[in-house]
This record gives sequence, structure tokens and C-alpha cells, in this order.
Amino acid sequence: MTDAGTRIVEQTVRISARPETVWRYWTDPQRMCDWWGAAAELDPRPGGTYRVQMGAGPIMSGEYLELVPYERIVFSFGWEATDGGVPFVAPGSTRVEVTLTADDGDTIMTLRHSGLPAASVDEHRAGWAHFLPRLVDAIDRAAAEGAER
Repeated sequence: MTDAGTRIVEQTVRISARPETVWRYWTDPQRMCDWWGAAAELDPRPGGTYRVQMGAGPIMSGEYLELVPYERIVFSFGWEATDGGVPFVAPGSTRVEVTLTADDGDTIMTLRHSGLPAASVDEHRAGWAHFLPRLVDAIDRAAAEGAER
């Protein structure tokens, strides 16, 4: 869902794992790299910062704002400037809320990204639509290998 007036992207996925497992894929650098980036530096506590590098490309960065274990993660979000350019979405300038709800052994995960500049809403909607299925796949692969559930 996107509301151009408030510049929000919202997406929900069902994941065949408990919220505790999904939580780790948002707070553990190695697991985050299984689905979102090539390198990650995470300090998952209120006021802690994060940086996630997308391959040899751009770097996302921001600050953790709220963490309710296994239920909710809120962080600021943006892109660091590359090649001296001005980032389209400045680091920490938008807000991402991830809600994890247990549902019969699975997790219903809702991601809500707000505060986006109007010109970047479609790009970020497409980005989340690309990466959230990668999260689901990474957790499914680990479960198949007996590493997660």
C-alpha cells in the first residue's frame, strides 16, 4: 500500500517461522546479509546505529529508535551520499517500522516505511517488494537446513 499524500509504503508478508527467528534477521549482521546487503554493521538498541552496504553500491544508514523484542523494530532510514552526490533520501530522514505478529507458528510481518519524499515512494516500494521475499527465502533456506524455525 502506498499513500502518496503521506508518503508511506506498507507491505505485509507471512513467514514460516516464529517471531524470535524473524527478529534475528533484522538484528544480526550475518543474517541480515543473507537477504538484504553484502555487509552490515548493526547496534540494535535504541540510539544504536546501523549501516548496510548493498554490494559495491550504496549504503543505507540510520538509527534504531525502538526495539520491543520479537514484536517491533523501528529505525530511521536513508542513503549515504556516493561519489560526492547528494543522497535522494538522506541518512536517518525516513522511518521504518517492522511489526512481528505470531500466527499459528508463523509470523505475520508488516513493514511500514514513512516520511519518504514523493519522488522516491515508487522506488522504495519496489525495493521492499524485492527484498522482503528474499527475507522469506533466507529463513526458509535456513529452516530446510535445520538452522532456524
